[in-house]
Amino acid sequence: AIRTLDDLWKAPFYTVDDIRKSIEAHPPFGDYQGVTPDLARREPMRVYMSGGTTGKSRPTFYTAWDRMVGAVFTARALYALGIRPGDTVLNSWAYGTHNGAFCFDEALYQWLNCVVLTTSTGNVTSTEKQVELAIEYGATAILTTGDYLLRIAEVAKQLGYDPATDLKIRALPNIGDPDALTSTFGAEYYRSYGFHEVQWVASECPMHDGLHIYEDGFIVQIVDVETGEPLPDGELGSICITELYKTGSSQFRYNIMDLSYLYPPGQCACGSWLRKMGPFAGRGDNMVKLRGVNVWPEAVGEIACSVEGTVPDYFVRAIREGNRDELVVSVVSDRDPSQFDEIRAEIERRLQQRLGLKIAATVVPPGALDELTEIHTSPKSKRFRDERPKVKT
Repeated sequence: AIRTLDDLWKAPFYTVDDIRKSIEAHPPFGDYQGVTPDLARREPMRVYMSGGTTGKSRPTFYTAWDRMVGAVFTARALYALGIRPGDTVLNSWAYGTHNGAFCFDEALYQWLNCVVLTTSTGNVTSTEKQVELAIEYGATAILTTGDYLLRIAEVAKQLGYDPATDLKIRALPNIGDPDALTSTFGAEYYRSYGFHEVQWVASECPMHDGLHIYEDGFIVQIVDVETGEPLPDGELGSICITELYKTGSSQFRYNIMDLSYLYPPGQCACGSWLRKMGPFAGRGDNMVKLRGVNVWPEAVGEIACSVEGTVPDYFVRAIREGNRDELVVSVVSDRDPSQFDEIRAEIERRLQQRLGLKIAATVVPPGALDELTEIHTSPKSKRFRDERPKVKT
């Protein structure tokens, strides 16, 4: 029986791999949902999905209660990060099968009384138009990735505007480079944390010393990446999260493999007693968040090596170019080098088609990747390297 927080450690955790196996065994929803479409006449529900970058998308069902409470938590976070009732906000997240844009929309509209301009991404509303709308309506925040927000600033400059003065941005609820965002827009940056299945979990206070966990909705544990055993406060490990409010697809000891650490219990200088966690510190596996989409290098390699003319040998690098994170995949081909450019183009086309992202490819002859993959010297070949500079936390 589970009667105390310590009792949670008696229960096993699960990972995204377990969810994928459930979906494969019980398509299309898996057997982990609290509700399914056949119950919709009894209770309104919605379903949102992960990007599906490693195969089938992971569906998450939400009841009306889930949407309402999730929006309250998101509104709380947005307020903590600087958005105020009555503000005009551009929602430049993709309105699609993913939860993000709708979660923000519901919080802004229903709980913060904000005017929401549903611009969606630059593919839906051009970046130039987004700049004009933000200036015309006096938007105080633009919800999107930090990279795309910096892109908006670049376009604003090209149009003759000063992002720091002509754009009235005073809140930066954008995940990105804190220094670049603050220096560009002149607003204070606050870190926060959340993910697809659980929505918003924690946010930073004006002390900028850890993220306050919304303990009325979540229990956060930190476990060893390899063993799953509990780690002491202050030690970096994988986030294992339990939700306390959701009914549609509740998460109970979900080991998401994001890296962070817990602060010791105690009162923050801001006055709050909410437990604090450290900022997101990377992945316990190789997942890369590319322009708001979770991408696994293994999935990139699998798609690239499915192109005719390649052999199953690849290496993926994560790099930082300008203000954007990028992936580059190198793939081996045993064809005549005169065909490499054609193969490269087809790899890039297929990656764009499957993942919805532009990923650069290079084609190399056999043996060219041996030093990177350590295929002849290591018991397990290496397929990924993160070459991005570390962002100051």
